[in-house]
Amino acid sequence: MKRDSKSTAKQKTFDGFLEGLSADKRAALEKLRKTIRSAAPKAEECISYGIPAFRLNGKFLVGLGAGAGHCSFYPGSALDLFKEDLKGYETRRGTIRFQASKPLPAALIRKLVKTRIAKGGFEKEA
Repeated sequence: MKRDSKSTAKQKTFDGFLEGLSADKRAALEKLRKTIRSAAPKAEECISYGIPAFRLNGKFLVGLGAGAGHCSFYPGSALDLFKEDLKGYETRRGTIRFQASKPLPAALIRKLVKTRIAKGGFEKEA
């Protein structure tokens, strides 16, 4: 199915991507967005690899998205350190899948983002 250029253009912005989702997924990802912002206030929103993401000092920090039957959070290798906290969620290769009706806990998101910053070499170059 071919997308019209108007919907494709909207998906090139963070808000445009979220507008195209169902109300429950949009609400879950807005909550995720707000928590990421609080954990990494200096990160900037962007679209990276076709998904809404956050960049810190020019480097990909984390991303988020939605599939047909789930929402996703992409904290990269940081999730390897929180396997116990992530029981009950589908995880694989830097990705956490969750249902919009069962969003990720804010405390866990903050831990993942802060760990990603600490382990990811996001220091600003002098």
